[in-house]
Amino acid sequence: MSPSEQAHAVDLISRLKEAQPDLRPSERRVADAVLADIEFAVRASSADLARRAKVSEPTVTRFSRAMGCDGVRDFKLKLAQSLIVGSMYLREPPRLPEAPNADLPFADMVFHHARAALDHAETQLDSDRIREAIDVIADARRVIVFGVGGGSTSLAQDTQYRLFRYGVDVTAYSDVYLMRMIACTLGADDVVIALSATGRIPEILGAVRLAQDYHACVVAITKPDSELAKAADIAVTIDIPEISNILKPSASRYAFMVVVDLIATGCAYKLGGDAQETLRRIKYNLLNFREGEVLEPLGD
Repeated sequence: MSPSEQAHAVDLISRLKEAQPDLRPSERRVADAVLADIEFAVRASSADLARRAKVSEPTVTRFSRAMGCDGVRDFKLKLAQSLIVGSMYLREPPRLPEAPNADLPFADMVFHHARAALDHAETQLDSDRIREAIDVIADARRVIVFGVGGGSTSLAQDTQYRLFRYGVDVTAYSDVYLMRMIACTLGADDVVIALSATGRIPEILGAVRLAQDYHACVVAITKPDSELAKAADIAVTIDIPEISNILKPSASRYAFMVVVDLIATGCAYKLGGDAQETLRRIKYNLLNFREGEVLEPLGD
C-alpha cells in the first residue's frame, strides 16, 4: 500500500459505530457481533459471522455493502486494516486506579511515571554526546530545530524558547515542506537539532539528509539504534518504556524535555557573559513592559 493510500485508508470501525443506530435491525445485529469481537469478525467466514449474529448469510453481505464495501471479503480486509493500532484501543477504557487521593485518583500514577521517565533519562544519557551537542550548538551560526507530530512539534518549539534567550539564533520548523526548504539553505556553520521519539519519521529523515548534503551538522535527540540516531552526526539517545494505559499522556516527553534543558543550560554556561547579557536585556524590557518580580520565570 502506498503512503497516499495509507493516509486515506478507511477507518471502518469508526464508520460502523456511526452507522449502527441507522441500520436495519438484522444488520444492526451483525454490527453488534462485529464490534463485540472484531478479531473474530476478521477471521470468521460469512457463515460463521451469520451464526454469531443470528442472521442469514445474505444479511451479512447486505451489511457489508451498507458499510461501503464491495462485499464480505472487502469488508473483512478493511476491518483488518482498522485493527492496525492493536486491540488495546478497542477494549473497555482503563478503570481509575485505587489511590489515597480521592479527588484526583490518577495523580499518583501521573507523578510516578513522570519521575520514572526522568530516572530512566538520568541513567541512559551519555555525557560525552551531551557535551558534543552543546559545543556545536553554542558555536553555530544558525540552529534549526525539526520536529513533526504532536509531541515533537511542541518539543521543537520549546527547544527554540529555551535557546533563543541565550542569544542563540534558533528557529523551529514542523511543516514538512518548510523543513526541506530550510535544509537547502544551510551550510557548514549551521546545526540541525532533529527530535523524534521513534527515530523513523520519513519527513525528519529526509530533511536531515538534505541538511547534511549541504554540510550542516545534525544533532538528534531520539531513540537508540533508530534510523535517525544512525544518520545523525551527534546522537543523544533515550528510550522510555511506555505503559499500556492509553488514557494517560506519554511520560517520555518529560525525559526529552530534560535532555533539551541539559543542552540549553550547557549552552548558557558555554556562552557565559553573552548569554547573561541577552537574559538581562530580555528581563529588563519585560519588567518595563508589565509589573513583575526579578526572580519570576523569564517570559511569564
